[in-house]
Amino acid sequence: MQENFEIEAVSRSDQGKGASRRLRREGMVPGIIYGGGKDPQMIATQHNVLLQHLDQEAFYSHILTVKVDGASQKVVLKDLQRHPAKPFVLHLDLLRVAEGDRIKMHVPLHFLNEDTAPGVKAGGQVSHTLTDVEVICEARDLPEFIGVDMGAMDLGATIHLSDLVLPNGVTLQAFSHGDISEHDAAVVSIHAPRGASAADEAEDDEDAATEE
Repeated sequence: MQENFEIEAVSRSDQGKGASRRLRREGMVPGIIYGGGKDPQMIATQHNVLLQHLDQEAFYSHILTVKVDGASQKVVLKDLQRHPAKPFVLHLDLLRVAEGDRIKMHVPLHFLNEDTAPGVKAGGQVSHTLTDVEVICEARDLPEFIGVDMGAMDLGATIHLSDLVLPNGVTLQAFSHGDISEHDAAVVSIHAPRGASAADEAEDDEDAATEE
């Protein structure tokens, strides 16, 4: 289901570290809107409201609406600066987009049918090598996530980037230059639990000794 995220913001003219610190003390997050053939626009938005949005995964890979002094613009979140030790957002960068614009965005991976995969049922351990991928698409085609179906994976199986089923109009940045073999990274794999081979060997030795 498509979410509709709206950010209420106000324009600001003061720049510099001192101005940003003042905004943060007032519970605001400084930010910038750029792109779209227009001049960059300095903004500020409520920190607590922004945090509520950031708790939702879809916010990071979605076309957002930002209202600046009442005027709406379509944007995507391009960068977010957080405090290294405290739960504070220090700055956000928003990129203007139109439906037909081609954009590059990181999109989360959702691993489907993991619990029912034959390899998992056999006691295998799952290794998630990637949790998101960078895609290229028109803004209107931006997916909220890409599903990775693990339902048929057995022990020793691996799903690579080239195995992903992508929505229409969406391509992977990793393959944008056409060299699939070089950049075909593993996404997820199922391998035998650690120590399993050693236990098997010990069991084989025991069986051999019994036969003697």
